[in-house]
Amino acid sequence: MAADRGGAGTGGAAVASAGTRDPNARAERLARALVSDIVAYNPDRRDKSYAEGTLRSEFREEIMKSWEEYVAQVGMAMARSTPYFRDALNKILARGQQVF
Repeated sequence: MAADRGGAGTGGAAVASAGTRDPNARAERLARALVSDIVAYNPDRRDKSYAEGTLRSEFREEIMKSWEEYVAQVGMAMARSTPYFRDALNKILARGQQVF
């Protein structure tokens, strides 16, 4: 049966499968991806609002759209019970500062 899952000794299939099936890991990756997209599309705006201390207000619309997508993909229960989205906002958008 091991051959049906990529063969004995490959390990890749089991690792990939475990990573994609873990809902917490998936939610955390999704949060990081969504917030990274905000930064990727608005680097200068992010730099300016970070320097001015206005990240929250400047990116309110983008954050809400990303939150809605996050909830749609992981579910409201997962979204509200884990810190992944907020952590991604603080680590990525706010450069490690506790802004959100």
